[in-house]
Order: sequence, then C-alpha cells, then structure tokens
Amino acid sequence: MAPQLPSQTQLLHDLEPIAEAGLNRHLETAKEWMPHEYIPWSQGTDFDGILGGQAWDPSQSKLSEVARTSLIVNLLTEDNLPSYHHEIAVQFGRDGAWGTWVHRWTAEEGRHGQAIRDYLLCTRAVDPIALERARMDHMNVGFTNDYDEQGLVHSVAYVSFQELATRVSHRNTGRYSGDPICEQLLARIALDENLHMIFYRNLLNAAFDLAPDLAMRAVCDVAKTFQMPGQGMEGYLRKSVQIAMAGIYDLRIHHDEVLTPVLRQVKAFERTGLGGDGEAAREELSVFLAELDKSATRFTDRREAIRARKS
Repeated sequence: MAPQLPSQTQLLHDLEPIAEAGLNRHLETAKEWMPHEYIPWSQGTDFDGILGGQAWDPSQSKLSEVARTSLIVNLLTEDNLPSYHHEIAVQFGRDGAWGTWVHRWTAEEGRHGQAIRDYLLCTRAVDPIALERARMDHMNVGFTNDYDEQGLVHSVAYVSFQELATRVSHRNTGRYSGDPICEQLLARIALDENLHMIFYRNLLNAAFDLAPDLAMRAVCDVAKTFQMPGQGMEGYLRKSVQIAMAGIYDLRIHHDEVLTPVLRQVKAFERTGLGGDGEAAREELSVFLAELDKSATRFTDRREAIRARKS
C-alpha cells in the first residue's frame, strides 16, 4: 500500500518551523539598500509631453537592442508583483511566519521593478511610451500559478527554480549591458533573488524529509514544465530567443546553473526511502535532464556555428 500523502494543511503546519527559521535567517542576512543610490539621476532630462521636454529617440540609448530587450523582459516580469503576491499569499496564508515572509518578500521584490524602471527612464535607454503600454498589457494578463492544483510542494519547487533563474537572468543581463551602472544595479538585485531562492530551497529540502515521494514528484513535474513568470508577455518567445542567442539565458544555463544546483542541494538523486512513485519520478527526472543536456548542447553548437558564419 502506498504511503498516505500529508494534506496541504498538515504540510503548512509541519513546514512552518522551517519557514520561521528561514525568515529569521533572511532578516539577519539581508542588507538594507536604497534603490535611488543606484540611479544616475544627473543623466535624466524631461521627456516630451506636459513638461515640454525632448521626445525619446533610439539614438539616445547607450544599450544594444538585445540588452534593452533583456532589461525590458526582466522589468515587465517584476511588474507582475501584485499577481505573485496574491499567488503566494493564497498558498502560504497570511498568518505567522508564512504571512510575515509573504509581505517581506513582496516588499523586497517591489524595489526591483522600481529601480530598473528608474534606470531605464533616467538613462533614456527605452521608449517610455512603449514601455508603459507593455506594462499595462502584461499586467492585464496577470500571472497564475500553474501548480495550484498540485499543491504546496509543487509551488515551493517552482519558486526554488524560478528565483535562481531570475538571479541568473539579472546578473547576466547586467554583464551583457556594457554599462557599469546597470551591471552594479542588477548585481544588487541578484543578491536579493539569491536570498529568496535560499529560503524556498530550504523549504523544498525539508519537504523531501517530510514527504519524499511528493517532493520528488514535484521537482520532476516542475523541471519538465518550467516556464519563467514573464512568459505571458507579448512577444515573449521572440524576445527569449534573442536573449538565448546572446548567451544571457539559454538551455545550457538553465540546465547547468538553475536546475542542477537546486537538485544537488536538495540531494534529489541521493535520497533514500522513496516509494514507487518517488522512484518513478526520479527516473523520469533523470531522463528529462539527459535530454535537456543534449538539447542544450545542440543549441550552443548551432549558435556558435551562426556566430562563426557572421564573423
């Protein structure tokens, strides 16, 4: 007979001490920072409109088209924070350590979008009208957690991968930008994302201890179906291809720097005591990772061939 899986209420109760310990660790580790200190305000000038400033022109931007695209994708992703807040509040609730974390996480995430937008507008890196219209369109779509029906552990697995993916995306976008100010800002944002990832990854690790079959099934399902939270924005597929071709975020990075480190940290392939579904999920995960590795190699080989033809 298969072991009975714990209910969502029981999981929330059993994981709350881990959430509380993680929250306390986070509050002790996180360093206060001020978004306005990372913005080159002296470069700012009025735009056209009611203040009668200068209209935006692409020649004013110091960033390449791909750097602009990646920054806009990152910003629009951050803009959907109200939807993210709703989703994790529904999953975790607003009481005790869970509720305190939900609000703290939301407050920290809020400054990411604020700071990136201030940087882009102050440096005239993007068309402000197109940016605002894209924000409205993307937020009208909103964000829905794909793993609501599967429950808490699937959601924790998703954010463990997603926070690390976001950290990597911000960090690599900053490096690619060629602007030391942009790189410094996104490196600082990436530090926040890393701490968020650690909080969720520790919960995932504890979930493996409490319900190993459920946790293994969760990481398998999420790894196989993972999508970045910005995937609902207009033109996302085209933009993601641009970003991948630039080497900012691609299949190789996703395999090597996102999925693999989280799975290693939670010892997914070293766990014992799994039941039939847990073992089946682990085998399924192993096959998926091997195929992803092959796809990543094919992509990077093709990209290098394209670059060689252009050089």
